[in-house]
Amino acid sequence: MRNLLNKPKVGRLGLALAAGSLFLAACSEAPSPSMPLENGQAGVLVPGAEQRLDIYVSVPMDVDISHLSDQKKQLISVLIDAADIMDELFWMQAYPGDRDALLARIDDPKVRTFAEINYGPWDRLNNMEPFIQGYGPKPLGANYYPADMTREEFDAADLDGKDSLYTLVRRDAEGALYTIAYNEKYAAQLERAAELLMQAAELAEDPLFSRYLQMRAEAFLSNEYQASDYAWMDMVDNTVDVIIGPIETYEDRLFGYKAGFEAYVLVKDMEWSERLAVYADTLPSLQRGLPVPDEYKAEEPGSEAQLNAYDVVYYAGHSNAGSKTIAVNLPNDEEVQLAKGTRRSQLKNAMQAKFDEILVPIADVLIAPDQRHHITFDAFFANTMFHEVAHGLGIKNTITGQGPVRNALREYAAPLEEGKADILGLYMVTQLLEEGILTEGTLEDYYVTFLAGIFRSVRFGASSAHGQANMIRFNYFEQAGAFVRDEAGYYSVDMDNMRAAMNSLSELILRLQGDGDYDGTARLFAEMGGIGPDLQAELDRIDAANIPVDIVFEQGKRPLGLE
Repeated sequence: MRNLLNKPKVGRLGLALAAGSLFLAACSEAPSPSMPLENGQAGVLVPGAEQRLDIYVSVPMDVDISHLSDQKKQLISVLIDAADIMDELFWMQAYPGDRDALLARIDDPKVRTFAEINYGPWDRLNNMEPFIQGYGPKPLGANYYPADMTREEFDAADLDGKDSLYTLVRRDAEGALYTIAYNEKYAAQLERAAELLMQAAELAEDPLFSRYLQMRAEAFLSNEYQASDYAWMDMVDNTVDVIIGPIETYEDRLFGYKAGFEAYVLVKDMEWSERLAVYADTLPSLQRGLPVPDEYKAEEPGSEAQLNAYDVVYYAGHSNAGSKTIAVNLPNDEEVQLAKGTRRSQLKNAMQAKFDEILVPIADVLIAPDQRHHITFDAFFANTMFHEVAHGLGIKNTITGQGPVRNALREYAAPLEEGKADILGLYMVTQLLEEGILTEGTLEDYYVTFLAGIFRSVRFGASSAHGQANMIRFNYFEQAGAFVRDEAGYYSVDMDNMRAAMNSLSELILRLQGDGDYDGTARLFAEMGGIGPDLQAELDRIDAANIPVDIVFEQGKRPLGLE
């Protein structure tokens, strides 16, 4: 692959935390963390919060859309308006208080920006620790469930749709649990969003894209999303795309059941996407070759899987919270995946920014000088791309009669799935390179870049599914001798051991998923899902070099020339 992107202009975003007097009460009702402290000292930061001031680097969203027609530009503008409603809804899901009241109490604009990035007073890249005094830990269930609800209470409750992706759990006046559907709880916002999508459908020049937008609008009102997921997979030729609605479940750290609202507004690179299409055709043969017994790979990946490259022009809601997504694999619906496959969307401009400003500096600190030339954007792009493709491999439903893997593994399902995608993505690279289907670079490029990528992603913290997956992989690889650390503190990949560790970890994860082995998965996370002293020392070295943890896009209509 060749690098088609110019390096973006980047400026450091200094984030100084200050001011704020906020309260998280423990009571039988859902807490109101936006209430002020009655007897506390205002403006007191959590000790150490000032050290988080420079964890983001600001990147202009300078995507060139001059080649698009005026009608497509108007379409993008309407989609951004709809995306802003998803942003409003995700705030309501992520923060069990009043967003405007929270932000109004923060006088320092830099602190307000930090709260906006995190969608609340909890630092998403520091294990959801509060950065303003007066707050307790963020509820594991965010605002999807009552903060005082226990897992045992939930399991014992006989509630319609309690494990649905699109319901909230609440308490009535007597304290009993009940469920309420998204389309009822968020009726006003979803009606506005539906109207905007119908406007967008009239502007869409591609008839299948127009059909999808209409069906997604209907889904906002009906709370039934599967039909619109099928319609999304039917689109092939549209230049403008949007991923919008309640989609990922990462915010629900209690069970992993509830979907968070988000949006991506995308412009497709048609030439690049055409080049990538060949890789989607390899899924069936790669599935058959997985290093696991046949019963764990009996499912056939959907034959209509797609692999496309985009520039993202707008993030909103969950996709915009904390670390920015650089690739997505959707839909998540297991039935749609088995029938149609998925669309893997590679976000090129976001990848390039993270490679230039984060991955390369990390490699300069931690990777042995004689292996640094193996750190390439082509390998970073491919590793990320095949991570998304690998979500289509393996198994979606347990072989033990426990239903979907997502339900059997509960809160561990999302991080284990991310771990599967990472390791099977590397497996795919290995197989395709040796078969001559992938022709760019060497195996060393992909393995060394993969190792550097672990250090990048593990910094997302234990509250992130991707961060947890990388912690397990680092610890597993370390025990397997997949890399060595020299006396100067530099890491080198051991190619033979890396390959053996890749295969054995792939088999372990696929077995855990296929068996629906909740207890075994819990043990894996308990034993290897943390940051040990060796890894922490390396992360301290990265921090000492003032390398940002992630990016923040300067986005909106104005940077795109739409105002």
